[in-house]
Amino acid sequence: MSEAKGMSMKDKLILELNNRYGKDKTDTMVSYMQRILEINEHINLTAVRDEGEFLEKHIVDSLACNDYEEFQRAKLVVDMGTGGGFPGIPLAITNPNKKFILADSLNKRLKVINQVASELGIKNVELIHTRAEDMGHNVKYREKADVCVSRAVASLDILSEWCLPLVKKSGYFIPYKGEGAEDEIATAETAIEVLGGDVDKIENPSEDKNAISGHRLIFIKKVKSTPKRFPRKPGVAKKTPIR
Repeated sequence: MSEAKGMSMKDKLILELNNRYGKDKTDTMVSYMQRILEINEHINLTAVRDEGEFLEKHIVDSLACNDYEEFQRAKLVVDMGTGGGFPGIPLAITNPNKKFILADSLNKRLKVINQVASELGIKNVELIHTRAEDMGHNVKYREKADVCVSRAVASLDILSEWCLPLVKKSGYFIPYKGEGAEDEIATAETAIEVLGGDVDKIENPSEDKNAISGHRLIFIKKVKSTPKRFPRKPGVAKKTPIR
């Protein structure tokens, strides 16, 4: 570890990523970050401007799923509300054998991600401009994903209505949540059950890394099919969450 002494946070994280994922994948992730930060000057994709902080909060944090078997065995992964491409793009770079669908309701964000992904040769992503409620009723996507991930800022009861309809039976919905994960689960209990899910476990991947971003991963297993009426029309989940 003497190597890391006196290093900046950015260099330490790049060293860690190199050791774990190899130079090629790490270089691609760093290039993605640099391009997003360049474009961020014109289109708001992230509030984080510092490269070290970006690597920690967006790249390392996004990669947390890689440590878990439930994610490792997935072939098709949906990233709902991908924003600037997180967690979808870092996960796609480190899992070239999986297919990723990145969905967002803001088309200008998706155009940026698409442009940067093609510049960097990231070929295992498909970008979809859609609302979660429409995607959940589209036979092409409904109950097709092995895993749906999301770092979108919405409470768990709402997020479950957007994401669980996309997950196939025995698959997983894995939202990235903050400190209040248990409280959110308590509030979302009815919604998760109604939508066919069951909370399997909560993992705290940053515990041993002292990461500032510190998301926790909730593993919600799809135990039965989602009733046909869900998701409800756009905007309804936010106004009247399933309680």
